[in-house]
Amino acid sequence: MGHPVVANEAENWEADTISHHASEKQSDKTPSTYYKVGFPPRKTFLKEFADGLKETFFADDPLKPYKDQPGSRRFILGLQFLFPILDWGRKYNLNKFKGDVIAGFTIASLCIPQDIGYAKLANLEPQYGLYSSFVPPLIYALMGSSRDIAIGPVAVVSLLMGSLLQNEIDPINNGEEYLGLAFTATFFAGITQALLGFLRLGFLIDFLSHAAIVGFMGGAAITIGLQQLKGFLGIEKFTKQTDIISVMKSVLSPFPHGWNWPTILIGVIFLVFLLVAKYMAKKNKKFFWLQAIAPLVSVILATFFVYITHADRHGVKIVKHIKKGINPPSFELIHFSGPLLGKGVKIGIITGIIALTEAVAIGRTFADMKDYQLDGNKEMVALGTMNVVGSMTSCYVATGSFSRSAVNYMSGCQTLVSNIVMSIVVFFTLLLITPLFKYTPNAILSSIIISAVLGLIDYEAAFLIWKVDKFDFIACLGTFLGVVFASVEMGLLIAVSLSFAKILLRVTRPRTAILGHLPGTTIYRNIEQYPDSNRVPGILVVRVDSAIYFTNSNYVKERILRWLANEEENLKEKDLPTIEVLIVDMSPVTDIDTSGIHALEDLLKSLQKKEVQLALANPGPVVMEKLHASEFVETIGIDKIFLTVGSAVIKCSHKSNEDV
Repeated sequence: MGHPVVANEAENWEADTISHHASEKQSDKTPSTYYKVGFPPRKTFLKEFADGLKETFFADDPLKPYKDQPGSRRFILGLQFLFPILDWGRKYNLNKFKGDVIAGFTIASLCIPQDIGYAKLANLEPQYGLYSSFVPPLIYALMGSSRDIAIGPVAVVSLLMGSLLQNEIDPINNGEEYLGLAFTATFFAGITQALLGFLRLGFLIDFLSHAAIVGFMGGAAITIGLQQLKGFLGIEKFTKQTDIISVMKSVLSPFPHGWNWPTILIGVIFLVFLLVAKYMAKKNKKFFWLQAIAPLVSVILATFFVYITHADRHGVKIVKHIKKGINPPSFELIHFSGPLLGKGVKIGIITGIIALTEAVAIGRTFADMKDYQLDGNKEMVALGTMNVVGSMTSCYVATGSFSRSAVNYMSGCQTLVSNIVMSIVVFFTLLLITPLFKYTPNAILSSIIISAVLGLIDYEAAFLIWKVDKFDFIACLGTFLGVVFASVEMGLLIAVSLSFAKILLRVTRPRTAILGHLPGTTIYRNIEQYPDSNRVPGILVVRVDSAIYFTNSNYVKERILRWLANEEENLKEKDLPTIEVLIVDMSPVTDIDTSGIHALEDLLKSLQKKEVQLALANPGPVVMEKLHASEFVETIGIDKIFLTVGSAVIKCSHKSNEDV
């Protein structure tokens, strides 16, 4: 077992504990000797059910502010809950407005070129990206609780949505149907998000582990970057598949004559410029504005260059046309019946959850940095509402953008007014400036997207995951490879599957440990963590580090018996006394069900056949209540249940000596 039992262990243990024994006999102040394990007050089923429901769904006690308030005040509090702007807006001042205006203009200069590129990722016309940075930020500003998040289309969700949509409908040959399905998916993405928040089911998004998200984001970044090679290299024919093998075939097969070298020159020059600007902003926070305005400056310079050189006549692909005007209504395009309804619901649920995961993670990050509370369920309702409204105003799924939110934060934003300012800038862009993007080369949009998604590859987080938890790294790597070599959908499926596999593994195979006595104390700890700890002669102390349910009860019982068998085998080889008492430390056992109790009963029977006594140490109130209700307390004997491992060892060792 890796921890041999030395021959003089009995003497060591007795020498360390004799003073403790003496003081416990002489003093009435030792709680471990005189206090018994308490029985909690018995709760009725309805009370227990209500408490469980409250802890699961209402742990933050959202109704607390409404207690002892008159009706009019409750109405006002209700409005402020739905529209937080009515609360923080009362404290708004000119200084905050100055910071928000600067931040709003800064993120607008970043979002406009990004939105045009992200719309292409979703296989939509460029104006739909701009539409999605006009209406959704306004809705979120009214209902959101994060002060720093910047709303709009993002690369990963755009790619995911485009990939899922084109699997159902060809965006080129059936543009109208494709657009209708996009709005349908956006509508149900919003419904999914709002329902999760309204029903307080936000904890469900936590089933996607951090490791799986890191792998998914990294794989999506590689996939997005590869997709941009079409515009970056000026390739005419390009695969609709997203896996790396298909993409590289499309890239390499037309080389060199199928590559447009003027396009490549434009793309390379401005990609280098964008990366240098990003590097300078990262190295020196004073240059954060350089990263923010670099994309817009690149678009202006590249557009001007193509216009004066007529590069479009030499094979350089350009945007050509962005529809002028604000968002047209799109309610009639949403499918509420027919064969496309089910497809829209499926795509909407998937994209809605991914968008929600990203937005909540971003919101929590900046809330921690500024030390304020973020209501996750309220965020979900706000994000869902903005996407529902967005689907009716020609928008596709919008969420929190990390790059824009970081720029928003560094620009000195104070409130969500920065989103309103950004939305106003996008409004005037749609109304007045869109014709100026006619000669914008596709290569510059590809360069902007490539530079933006590089930040999604978090190799430092992946390395840390490898160091901390190898299973987590397998989930991270598996998700990454699934996205890169198969598809975004397959990567997402792998992420969810591996996350659930880890949960099942932890639940069905909980950790157990043998405890040893720390010399000079009454403390018992894991012998692997504390190799200097002593075994107690004739007593085996085992700790179960999990609740005991039907999923793991049989394993826990068999694992404890294996510990006992291994220990007895070692003792027999060394010709030492056998185990007479098995103590199970129940401190980490937060709950137990009927299968768990049956496992304890079977364990007791097996130990009785071996003439080994069973004792329990420090069962919690929930466990104690169930042991009492099942009459297991009477079966094992109340004198075999102790407050601490130390008191159990002392009592059981005395009994063993008396028996002898």
